[in-house]
Amino acid sequence: MSKKRIKFMCTAFRDGFQSVYGSRVFSKDYLPVVEAARDAGLSYFESGGGASFQSLFFYCRENAFDVMDAFRKAAGPDANLQTLARGVNVVGLDSQPADIIALHAKMFKKHGVTTIRNFDALNDVNNLIFSGKSIADAGLKHQVCVTMMELPPGCSGAHDPEFYMKTLRSILDAGIPYDSVCFKDASGTSAPSKVYETIKLARKMLPEGTVIDFHTHETAGIGVTCYKAAIEAGADFIDLSMAPVSGGTCQPDILTMWHALRGSEYDLDVDVEKVMGVEEFFQDSMKEYFLPPEAVRVDPLIPWSPMPGGALTANTQMLRDNNLMHKYNQIIKAMEEVVRRGGFGTSVTPVSQFYFQQAFNNVMFGPWEKIAEGYGKMVLGYYGKTPVEPDPEIVKISAEKLGMAPADNIPIEIDNSNPAKGMAPARNALKEAGLLETDENIFIAATCKEKGIAFLLGKGEMGVRKNEKEEVKASKTLSTGSSYTVSVNGKNYTVTLDHGKTIVNGKVYSTSIRESDKVNDPVQMASGTPDGTEIKAPLPGKVFKIISDIGDHVETGDTILILESMKMETRINSTVSGTVSELLVSEGDQVQTNDVLVLVS
Repeated sequence: MSKKRIKFMCTAFRDGFQSVYGSRVFSKDYLPVVEAARDAGLSYFESGGGASFQSLFFYCRENAFDVMDAFRKAAGPDANLQTLARGVNVVGLDSQPADIIALHAKMFKKHGVTTIRNFDALNDVNNLIFSGKSIADAGLKHQVCVTMMELPPGCSGAHDPEFYMKTLRSILDAGIPYDSVCFKDASGTSAPSKVYETIKLARKMLPEGTVIDFHTHETAGIGVTCYKAAIEAGADFIDLSMAPVSGGTCQPDILTMWHALRGSEYDLDVDVEKVMGVEEFFQDSMKEYFLPPEAVRVDPLIPWSPMPGGALTANTQMLRDNNLMHKYNQIIKAMEEVVRRGGFGTSVTPVSQFYFQQAFNNVMFGPWEKIAEGYGKMVLGYYGKTPVEPDPEIVKISAEKLGMAPADNIPIEIDNSNPAKGMAPARNALKEAGLLETDENIFIAATCKEKGIAFLLGKGEMGVRKNEKEEVKASKTLSTGSSYTVSVNGKNYTVTLDHGKTIVNGKVYSTSIRESDKVNDPVQMASGTPDGTEIKAPLPGKVFKIISDIGDHVETGDTILILESMKMETRINSTVSGTVSELLVSEGDQVQTNDVLVLVS
C-alpha cells in the first residue's frame, strides 16, 4: 500500500528562534545552516516576519530587509520562503493604516518572500480582507489563517470547531484571495480531538484540492499527538523545526515527527540521514547562545494560561533583562484571569503579549490597578471584535484608566484617519532625522517607530544573549573581600563586602543582600531630601525618553521621563511642583526598582 507523503515547512529559522531565543540571533550564525538544509533537500522555510522583523532592529543591529535578501541567497532561487503577518498589525504590536499594510506586502515581495501566512489574533475577518488583498496584489502567495487555542477550563463560547468553521465561512464569504489555509495554534493547547474535528470539518467546507496546513507547538506536550490528529483528518502540511530550537516551546522536531509516523500509512517527505547531519551542524552553530531552561521543557499549566512558545521566551528574556525572572510563575498564573475576562482573543502575538503585559501589571502593581495599553485597547475594540464580549467591569476600568471610549469603527478605518500613523508621519520622522526616504526606511519608521529611527542613525541597541565566558562571569559576581567604587548622586564611596559586613569608606555596617521585588505606586515613587524631592523608579526598566531637562519647571503630574519595561511605556511624573534640579539617568540607562531618577526642588 502506498503511503501518503506529508509535507512540512521548516520553522527553525523564524518561529524556532522566536520560541527559544526571543528572536535575538545574528544572521551570520545561522545562514550557513540554511545552506546546509537546502543541500539536504529542504525547500520550504519560514524565513522572517512576526517578531523577528522588529527584533533584528531592536536587539541585533541588523536590517531585516538585508537579512531577507541574504536568506533568499542562502536558500536558493527555488525555495518557498514564507513570512508571518498579523493582519492589520503586519509585523508589529500596533495596527496600521492601509498604506503601510500595502507597503508591507510590496517590500516583502521585493526582498525575496514567496508566501505570507496571514492571521488575526481575534479571528475578526475584517482585519484579513485588505491585508489579504494586498498580499495577493503584490504577487505573493497568501496563506490565510484561523487561529486556535484551548480556553481555560470552565470557559465556553468560542474556540470550538463550530467557532472555527464560522470564522472560515466568513473568510470564504468575504472573497479574500488565498492559496492555502492554515489552522494556527501558537500556544499548543488545542486538544487533539478538537484538532481532528476542526480539520475534518474544514476539509468538507473548502473546495476540493485546497491545501490545509496545521501549526502547533510542543509547549503543553501534545504537539506530536495534535499533528497526527491533523494528518488523519486530512491536513496536507505541518510545521516542524530542528534542534536546538525544536520541542519545548517550539514545534516538534523533524526527526521526532518522522519517528512518530513510522509504521503508519503516512510518511514524512524527508531524508532523515541528511537532516541528522544538518541538526548536528545547527547545534554546533548555536552553541554560544544562551538556551533558556523554560524553552526546552513541557509546561503542564499552559492550558490554564495559554502563553504561546513564541511569546514565552521573548518575555522571559525581557524579565531577565530587568532582573524580574523570579516573578515569572506569578505572572503566568495571573494570565488565566486576564484571558478569562478579556474576550477570548487567541493567545498569539499581539494578543498574547497583551495578556502577558496585563498579567505583569496585575502582579507588579495590584489587580487591575494599571491597564496595559494593548490589553485595554483590545477590550475596548480598537483591534477589532473579540470572539465574545469582554467582562463589562474590565471594559469600564480600561476606559477610565486609559481615558478612551470604546471604539466605534473597524481598526483599518480608525488608523486610516489617524494623522500619527501611515507613510506621511513616517516620512516626516525620517526627514527630521536626516535619513533617506526609501520605501524600506518608511516601513521601518512606521512599524518600529523611535527604535527604528535609532537603528537607521546607527544607534541601535544590542540585546543578544550568549553564554558568558567563565572569566567574564566571575568578574561580574559580587565576591567576599572584593572592593568596589559606588557612585551615588555623583559622590563616590569605597565599598567592601566581607562575610555579612559592608565597609563603606572605612565604616563597618552589618548587612545582607537580596533582590528587591516590591513595587509601589504604578506611576512613580517619591521621597524628600534636603536637596529636593526624589522621584524613584516604580519598577525595573530602561530609560526610553527624557521629557524634562535640568532647570525646567514642572507641575504635579507632569511627565519628566518615560521608562520602558516589557514592551510597555511607564510615564514617570513629578509628585510636586518645582524645578528639575538633577537628572540622575540618561536615555538608554537600565534602572531598578527604587532607583532615584530625578530630583525636583
